[in-house]
Amino acid sequence: MDLAAPVPTAEPPAALRAWFERLRVAVAVELPAAVDLRHLLHADPRRSGDEQDTADAVVAALGAGSGRPVAGTGRVVRLLDGGGPSVALRAELDGLALDEVTGAPWAATGGVMHACGHDLHLAGLVALARAVRRVGGPAPLVALLQPREEGAPSGARDVAGSGVLTEEGVGSVVAAHVQPQLPAGVVNATPGPVNAAVEEFTITITGHGGHGGYPHTTADPVLALCAVVLSLQQLVSRRVDPTVGAVLTVGQLDGGASFNVVPDTARARGGLRVMREEDRVLLLGALTDVVRHTAAAHGCTAEVHSQANMPVLANDAGLARGAAPWLARAGMVVDDGFRSFGADDFSHFCADHRGLMLFLGVEGGPAGPDGRRPGLHSPRFLPGDEVVGQVAEALLAGYLAGAELLGPVAPPPG
Repeated sequence: MDLAAPVPTAEPPAALRAWFERLRVAVAVELPAAVDLRHLLHADPRRSGDEQDTADAVVAALGAGSGRPVAGTGRVVRLLDGGGPSVALRAELDGLALDEVTGAPWAATGGVMHACGHDLHLAGLVALARAVRRVGGPAPLVALLQPREEGAPSGARDVAGSGVLTEEGVGSVVAAHVQPQLPAGVVNATPGPVNAAVEEFTITITGHGGHGGYPHTTADPVLALCAVVLSLQQLVSRRVDPTVGAVLTVGQLDGGASFNVVPDTARARGGLRVMREEDRVLLLGALTDVVRHTAAAHGCTAEVHSQANMPVLANDAGLARGAAPWLARAGMVVDDGFRSFGADDFSHFCADHRGLMLFLGVEGGPAGPDGRRPGLHSPRFLPGDEVVGQVAEALLAGYLAGAELLGPVAPPPG
């Protein structure tokens, strides 16, 4: 997508200002029911690929028909018709395999938990969607209920590849995600790259095993692998522009089955996270060189296999800058500099459509004994119910930015 898109004016047109005020009032009316929905979804979450019950509950709350199935358990629901391209609001259906320990009256108890805010995203989307259905809106609107954000294969990749967004005439896709790394009350709308691309890799080192008491008769792949892991930690600091950055993580090691046996093979799995394609190519090549030469220095051989997981999530500049004034009018502090080496499969939507991911600062719950508040994917993660309204207002800002990029907007009737 062209991130140098036309940027809306700092003072939005009067017609959009009127829509903003009307929809904010309408969203406020919908919030009590949306909070109840948040509690319902949070208490009974579903794993990736098994979200049918969650999709059914959200579709029922939307009250706009059953919509179109997509990517298995996902749904696309038309909320408002009209001429021209539609704005799609995306929220994720799945939870995580965690045992919740928040102690909330509506805590999940089945080994699955909404520990990444998906319950908040869904409830906020429903609040705005019901408001638009009741009082209208400045552009056609679609709800995109996406499966498998937390699992593989990626739900967003499958939705994007299905062609359903093109068939629904979607021009822009907007999402909001809670982010405890930002202070509560701050919302981020950064143009350009905001989440990293992820490349998974597996390293296999083959040596010559034997008795641990006779190491001189072996070619130890475990020792070689340890040397590889240490050497890899220098790649980012010495190969990538520090003003851009990258992340290389080795998260899994596997070698041997007994303390006194040198195995024949040892393996490692890890990932690269980059904001630029050229850094991915550079680091994969350097990684392969380091692995093979280090293994050879230890009398071993090595293979490296890699696979792209997600592309860079790059926000459309027109949407990001167009949303900022609405976020400010809603009383939020707008940030345009936050970037994260986390990843989100929302990035798949940005390849063929204008895309905007807004990050909403929240407190993840009470501080623990160490003084730290819980973050994403913590079994203690539980932002307050007030975040439902903040998600709805963030999505409203993205919706209005998308409407403005479509051209002149008619004022609300009456």
